[in-house]
Amino acid sequence: MKHLTILFSNQKAAAITWVLIDVVLINVAFGLAYWVRYRLQLFRAVDPAFDVPYEVYWPFAGLFTLLLILVYRQQGAYRLRRQISWFDEFYAIINATATGTIIMIVFIFLYRAAFYSRAIFIYAGIFVVILLGVSRFIKVTLLRALRRRGIGSERVLIVGAGEIARTVMRAVVANPECGFNIIGFLDDNPAKGETDIGRFKALGSLDNLTEVLREQAIDEVIITLPWQYHRKIVTIMTHCERETIRARIVPDLFQMTISRMHVEDIAGVPMIGVKEVSISGLNQVVKRSIDLFFAALTLVLSAPLMALIALMIKLESPGPVLFRQERVGRNGRRFTVYKFRSMVEGADEQKAALLDLNEADGPLFKIKDDPRTTRVGKWLRKFSLDELPQLYNILNGEMSLIGPRPPLPAEVKQYQEWHKRRLEVAPGLTGLSQISGRSELTFDETALLDIYYIENWSLGLDTKILLQTIPRVIFGNGAY
Repeated sequence: MKHLTILFSNQKAAAITWVLIDVVLINVAFGLAYWVRYRLQLFRAVDPAFDVPYEVYWPFAGLFTLLLILVYRQQGAYRLRRQISWFDEFYAIINATATGTIIMIVFIFLYRAAFYSRAIFIYAGIFVVILLGVSRFIKVTLLRALRRRGIGSERVLIVGAGEIARTVMRAVVANPECGFNIIGFLDDNPAKGETDIGRFKALGSLDNLTEVLREQAIDEVIITLPWQYHRKIVTIMTHCERETIRARIVPDLFQMTISRMHVEDIAGVPMIGVKEVSISGLNQVVKRSIDLFFAALTLVLSAPLMALIALMIKLESPGPVLFRQERVGRNGRRFTVYKFRSMVEGADEQKAALLDLNEADGPLFKIKDDPRTTRVGKWLRKFSLDELPQLYNILNGEMSLIGPRPPLPAEVKQYQEWHKRRLEVAPGLTGLSQISGRSELTFDETALLDIYYIENWSLGLDTKILLQTIPRVIFGNGAY
């Protein structure tokens, strides 16, 4: 584990290691290409007069390896990136390998040696893409797993606690594989500098900067102060430079949220505007169409299971099968949510007597071993089966398959102003917060994830959430 930490945290060590791995894999690929061309003789037989031993190709295998390594390096394949994606890495490998293979074929053509096969380099290029694609998949998987566990992560301090700071926090919570471990934040506003935001600790005013940098062993400082504080920003950066700590600035143009900026170039003149919510217009139509299709299909397929659940609830305890409750939807509109009853009848009337047992923070109310929950209810909640009737809410347009959790009106009354952005879209049956910890998250962390989802919505993100929901529901992770 120690060697892995060094490998994935040291830029130079990582580059050297992956160069050596690529050298080995490229030569393995070239050996496989020789075997396919001269031993399997696919597509076209080899004239016995031109059946040369592998040793003849050694110089060209070495040249091919050197050429590919140089092209990979030129395309940045050996840099450790914060936002790491296998698709990006694989695309770079395909691009660079195609370039190197074409150069080698042209070289052999100009070399005019009749016994050298140009097809062997095509085979070699294909095998290189396959082998290096697998190696990059392993690399990305390992790097993400290590960074999620804090290995190879940088200890980060955020200066500022406004909307820009929360944008950074949202990105970090939603993308733990980026390798940022936010230790806390500083702000001169007493209300902000002394109030934690989820897992992120309030460390006081900017006067504590020197003390925090040294005591917390900070690796990097991210400055999110408004543009009016340019003198203070320069002072902070100068101080970080003296302490040999990297400092970065998240630009705040007129206090606009970066995620909502839209930059357009008109005849070379940059024009900056404000983006609409990403789930609007045509995107909203597409999302709604998907909701209708999957909700209707799931209702039909799950009808026998829902009938069995209804029977179990009825047999175990008196009361209705369905639980109805008023919730707050998109833009503050109220609607009635439907769930299978998982508690004894009259559970809401008992809530006041159980407030001391509340294990959630903020406006939420949750008890891990809630005494009001029935035996069937515990099983339903563990696997989220109590929420199946909400498919009707989706068909009715009050909810979506994916979105923030639908809050109670009493919870919304306790929202801070920045929490209210959760209400910009329809609430969902599942969402980014549900796949990132469910009941184990603090309310602020849930809000950060929900707002990140709203700002960064795409069909790809929805697909990712749906695919990750399945194992979490099956294993009942974080549900109670």
